[in-house]
Parts: sequence; C-alpha cells; structure tokens
Amino acid sequence: MRIVIAEDLALLRDGLIRLLSANGFEVVAAVDNGPMLLDALTRERPDAAVVDVRLPPGYTDEGLRAALEARRLVPGLPALILSQYVEQLYARELLSSRSGGVGYLLKDRVGDIDRFVDAVRQVASGGTVMDPEVIAQLLTRRSRDEPLGELTVREREVLALMAEGLSNLAIAARFQVTDKAVAKHTNNIFAKLGLPPSDDHNRRVMAVLTYLQSTPHRRPEP
Repeated sequence: MRIVIAEDLALLRDGLIRLLSANGFEVVAAVDNGPMLLDALTRERPDAAVVDVRLPPGYTDEGLRAALEARRLVPGLPALILSQYVEQLYARELLSSRSGGVGYLLKDRVGDIDRFVDAVRQVASGGTVMDPEVIAQLLTRRSRDEPLGELTVREREVLALMAEGLSNLAIAARFQVTDKAVAKHTNNIFAKLGLPPSDDHNRRVMAVLTYLQSTPHRRPEP
C-alpha cells in the first residue's frame, strides 16, 4: 500500500515513515510543505495520504488545501488529516465532496499505533474515520431541528461509533449486544436520515457525512 506523508516537523515525519514502513506500507514520498504535497499527490497518486493540516509556507491550512485540491484533480484520492487541535470546520470541508476515503485525527492518536495504522487502512479502502474528540464536540452542539433530531440516544451513539470507523461487529462488542441489534439501529438511522437502499458501505459514509455536516462551524483563527 503506497503512502504519501506531509509533516513539517522532521522528527515526527521520520517517526511516521518508520511506523508505517514497519507495518507494511510503502512510503513513496515524505514532504514538509503544501506545494510539494500537491505535487507528490498528483504525481504519485498514492493509496492514501497522511497530512498535517498546517504546513509551510503559511502554517494555516496549507496541508488541508493541498489534499482537497488533489482530491479534486484525482477524485476519491484517500486522505487522512492530522491536526494538533479539534478544528471542526476542517473536518466539514474535508467531507464536502460527499465521498469516502477521508479521515480526521488528532496528532495524539498517532501514539496508539494499532488504531492509527487501522485508520490509515480504513481510509485507503474508502472508509471514513473521524476522531472521537471531534465527534464529542459536535454532539454538544446539536439542536432539535437538525437532521439528527429524530434519532434516539442509542442511534446517535451507534452513528458516533460509525463515524469513528467501527464496523457493526465492533459496535456490537462495544455495547455487548448482537450484530442483529446493531443492524436494526443502522437501518433505522438510514431510514430517518432519508438514505435510500444502496450499497451498505456507501450509506454508512453518507450517514457519517450527514452527522458531521449538520452543524455550521466558524473557521478557527490561524
């Protein structure tokens, strides 16, 4: 699986290269700024990109912008965005194409090697992976007239875990219920969000996008 890394801190960049290489990935490019990232992504067309939001030259959102532009030029190019803080608008913008193959994690999660590597694999396979802290903050900002207003408490919990990238089997284990019970919840979620029958993976992605895009956010200060 071919990976492009974008991180301006040399120590962390080297650590990501070593970590991913040790887990069976091939790092085909490792860059430290936005323009080089865009060039690497369009040239290499990797299976996934691991990208810091803030890169030189401006240290604002160059990494995100390069990833979004690359996804415009190479539709569906998978990108896992890393950020030091919860920046909800970045998550929203990343998902604006309404397709899978995206992820948004806090940099602290890299320390949990198994979960981080699994997140890279999920994004590369077209999945959507969001940081639990982003989800937790979004949950505190819900209102009754939002698209999720009809969901029960348990259905919201299931959808939150779907947004983290958990499968039905993993969700069932988390709640100590049967797969059938989780499948019932997911079908209810799809129905209440107005997602017509289609490929289950696609509907999961669309449900997660609805979940993450339902609250307007203000761009954080640089």
